[in-house]
Amino acid sequence: MNDQNSDQPPFPPEEIGGFLRLCAGEWMSLRSKFALGAVSTSDDDIETDIDADGDAWHSSERGELLVTFLEPEAPGGPGGLRVGPKDGMAQQLHFGADGGFRSGDQAGRWQLWPDGSLELLITADGGKVRERIWFTKPNLRLRSTVETGADGSPGRASFSSEIRRVSRPAAPVS
Repeated sequence: MNDQNSDQPPFPPEEIGGFLRLCAGEWMSLRSKFALGAVSTSDDDIETDIDADGDAWHSSERGELLVTFLEPEAPGGPGGLRVGPKDGMAQQLHFGADGGFRSGDQAGRWQLWPDGSLELLITADGGKVRERIWFTKPNLRLRSTVETGADGSPGRASFSSEIRRVSRPAAPVS
């Protein structure tokens, strides 16, 4: 519940521009990846069904993510994000007020749900990639991604938990 007399923006954000601004920051990330269909189990790239006793179907990795808010390209637009590893190549996502977004040569649709989560959908070659991003607290962000093939079969999925790096307040001078 939001305090109407507060100067604080609502949490979770109720509009796309506020959501994108909340994403800006330096994030520590833990991402788990899952192969939901066939996985490669050798150097020969032979694909086999998931082996319940093997580890080839999942992996986890830690990382540092830097997200920068990009001011809107057009008046009344929601803006965009520059996203990438802290010391790596970043990609830019530009959001349109019409529910579309683009990143490089890819384009998709976005929707901000009433629960405060942002869903991104990219359709290419008949397959789909659906990503959902939501905040449980202003400094804790969660992301899930599911890729499905043209026939609707599951491909890959990932889940990330991201914690915003925050600076400690300066120590008082004595």
